[in-house]
Amino acid sequence: MNDQKLDNLLNLAMDSTPLEREKSGNLNIGFDERLKLWDVIVKYSGPESGLNGDRIQVVPLLGGYAVVTLPESEITEFSSRTQVEFIEKPKRMYFEDFQANQASCISSVQGSGAVPGIGTGGLTGRGILMGVVDSGVDFYHPDFRTENGTTRILKLWDQSILGNPPGGYVMGTEYTEEEINEALILSEQEGRRLVPSVDFSRHGTSVLGIAAGNGRASGGVNRGVAYESDLLVVKLGTPREDSFPRTTELIQGIDYLVRQSLELGRPMVINLSFGNNYGSHRGDSLLETYIDTVANMGRLVICAGTGNNGNDNLHTSGQVLDQEIQEIELGVSPYEPVLNLQLWKAYADEMEIYLEHPSGTRIGPLYEELGPQRHRMGSTELLIYYGKPGPFQITQEIYFDFLPRGNYVDSGVWKIILRGRNIREGEYYMWLPGGGVLNPSTGFFLPEAQGTLTIPSTASRVITVGAYDSRLNTYADFSGRGSVRLVYRKPDLAAPGVNITAPVPGGGYAFVTGTSFAAPFVSGAAALLMEWGIVRGNDPFLYGADIIGLS
Repeated sequence: MNDQKLDNLLNLAMDSTPLEREKSGNLNIGFDERLKLWDVIVKYSGPESGLNGDRIQVVPLLGGYAVVTLPESEITEFSSRTQVEFIEKPKRMYFEDFQANQASCISSVQGSGAVPGIGTGGLTGRGILMGVVDSGVDFYHPDFRTENGTTRILKLWDQSILGNPPGGYVMGTEYTEEEINEALILSEQEGRRLVPSVDFSRHGTSVLGIAAGNGRASGGVNRGVAYESDLLVVKLGTPREDSFPRTTELIQGIDYLVRQSLELGRPMVINLSFGNNYGSHRGDSLLETYIDTVANMGRLVICAGTGNNGNDNLHTSGQVLDQEIQEIELGVSPYEPVLNLQLWKAYADEMEIYLEHPSGTRIGPLYEELGPQRHRMGSTELLIYYGKPGPFQITQEIYFDFLPRGNYVDSGVWKIILRGRNIREGEYYMWLPGGGVLNPSTGFFLPEAQGTLTIPSTASRVITVGAYDSRLNTYADFSGRGSVRLVYRKPDLAAPGVNITAPVPGGGYAFVTGTSFAAPFVSGAAALLMEWGIVRGNDPFLYGADIIGLS
């Protein structure tokens, strides 16, 4: 297909064979092979009714976005509807995990005495909603309960438990404060039958604890930042083999939290500690534009970690001049079952692209043409797709899927060779998949730390949080970095993210590391600022862009 209303991966998936899609690590994400249904993110205009149809399920989101489930056979007709502006295939999301309150100057503003500029009584987050979209929470943990044992969680939407979804959504089960308290009165075994939501990975419990845990399990020693804020939790995902959630689930989780803030009429901070590497990293995916849209609704702050690709070999970039030739070397380790590569460049630049196999055989030049291009090199099939201009993207993607004919991609040194033909800008950017899906030795020989932010930390209206080691007062080498070549200056700031003591399921604590755990420090700090400004009346407009400006 070459439908400019579909993103590149969805176009390519529709043109690929079932075997190619099965072998690819990307093309079947969002597709239910048994039911032949796709989950997609849609940007639309006009009435929601214009999206409906036989076997089409629509979950309208704020700002003219929707998550739509529809048969593969209906995608062409659906995209031709005038109100449909763009359709984006879901991407897999990954965790960004890999003494601190004092280092962040949080302890001083939490003090109970007179605090300069604050007055008597420190800041606690009281009156602010803390929303977390993550892997869930251990609601039995004392840090999320009050002194009398009741829950601090107003609502918990577990997307993975079939039953009773929130109004307007179609998956999962929503548990109220009253239901959670009823479970807490019972024995834990009986209570968990009533509210069976479990944080299997521990990630969400730690993130929420850093942002807003009250430290009851440690006598207040391991208290989080906004420890008296009210909590709203979304557990991502539906049960599946890979267990990782998708952008279609993340965007609904954000939508749910924003609606809760608007319905309750209360200010909210939303923490996002998931990310992925697929996209131009210029803030132009539907997930990023959606976040930028809802960030302007109500009194809201959204914080996201930069990801942990800063010291990985997953990104490189450069600039090629007219008639110049550049070779980019990519090492592929033995036993690599899947591999894909994105190359992003200016649409106006004309480049000859060659690909060289570790054996020295070469294909190319590859030129822009409609539909997928297929080549065989050694025991690896190559599926290549040239992206076309879209309504939101100003750069062009050339996507490479390395599909093994057996079990593994051919190992050794592959080369991507670029020759400038008619260059106006000449800049190019390449990314490999993140999330630890590749073997550690697979990557670019000359990687760049600049430009390693993960999506959605690249959205313009989120507070983008890097990590530093508060013990050594040094930047954490794993923390994703921005780039002078990218659209915005990111990250906005760094927070402690190395060996942080955080709650874990079961009632105890453990050390955690990663930008996943730096972001909730800033989420908590934003809640304290909003308490001082909005709740205490010092600055009723201290949210959104004002908070970003302070960072």
